[in-house]
Amino acid sequence: MNRRLGISIYPDHSEFEKDQEYVELAASFGFSRMFISMLEVTEGKEKVSQKFSKIIQVAKDLDYEVILDIAPNIFEELGISYDDLTFFHELGADGIRLDLGFDGNKEAMLTYNPFGLKIELNMSNDVAYLDNILTYQANKPFLYGCHNFYPQEGTALPYDFFVKCSERFKKQGLRTAAFVNSQVGKIGPWNINDGLPTLEEHRHLPIEVQTKHLFATGLIDDVVIGNAYASADELQAMSAIDPYQLHLSIQYVADVNEVETEIVETCQHFRRGDITNQVVRSTEVRKKFSQVSNPAHDNEQLFQRGDIVIGNDDFGKYKNELQVVLEPHKDLRKNKVGCVKEEELVLLDYLLPWSKFKFEAESRN
Repeated sequence: MNRRLGISIYPDHSEFEKDQEYVELAASFGFSRMFISMLEVTEGKEKVSQKFSKIIQVAKDLDYEVILDIAPNIFEELGISYDDLTFFHELGADGIRLDLGFDGNKEAMLTYNPFGLKIELNMSNDVAYLDNILTYQANKPFLYGCHNFYPQEGTALPYDFFVKCSERFKKQGLRTAAFVNSQVGKIGPWNINDGLPTLEEHRHLPIEVQTKHLFATGLIDDVVIGNAYASADELQAMSAIDPYQLHLSIQYVADVNEVETEIVETCQHFRRGDITNQVVRSTEVRKKFSQVSNPAHDNEQLFQRGDIVIGNDDFGKYKNELQVVLEPHKDLRKNKVGCVKEEELVLLDYLLPWSKFKFEAESRN
């Protein structure tokens, strides 16, 4: 399943012109999914229709898929029914997200709506909700899953719980989504906004690290920025991410040499299938560089988790093998060439047997 980047907007808390500018900017960086909150509407059907259809049309002209976040009170406010989704179709939306659930039969029936609207379910509960819906023979291609976001500091999901919830949806082959947090965005659905991530551990991390993490889990297809407006730098950083292969940011040591930077930056790395606890071994590169000298340097310290080391001329057949350190150790036959950025150390857990990975150079110390 293809993976995508998305943004969120809140028309009841923003101005159309600023929303339009943001939507166009994100599209220029390849963003193609939009989450629009309708949880706060209070202006009546006609005004709501005018406001939302206007920005949705902008999004559709830029090839976004648009999902509206709704709750039961919206239907009461607008005088519409779950049994007739014409209103959302006429707005131009591609789907609706059900913030609250029903009995399973209702959700299944909604997936057969005549407009082909996607029905997106709340993923942030570790219960048999999805299983119940599927027993009613839901139309699976029109069924999505999307996690919640959490505006209050300390209230977002812990990682283990996130995994359990996500696996329920992923094992059924459904498209999944989760939210990351812009460090500059101030707009959300409520008057409390400590950021809008799905995972609590993401709340204060750079947005590209959050995004790498969600994609690396293999459980999330669409990564959506929860708050508005993310900066151009944040959008660009997310757009530069390879959603299908982990790229680790490396900070070089001062004495890294030319052959080492070539090994780090130009090679396709993968972890050997017969793994060890001490290091991640990328062994094929040593064959390509077997005849290239690599004098010893930065080889006397205790290597720490996240250090990137390469075998030097004293390492025999293992010369120029690249390793990512998982457990502290010393070995004079290895040169430290750099280290993974501290905030990305969590990503090392996703270097599994045969995992493919690459590096991105940050800087030289």
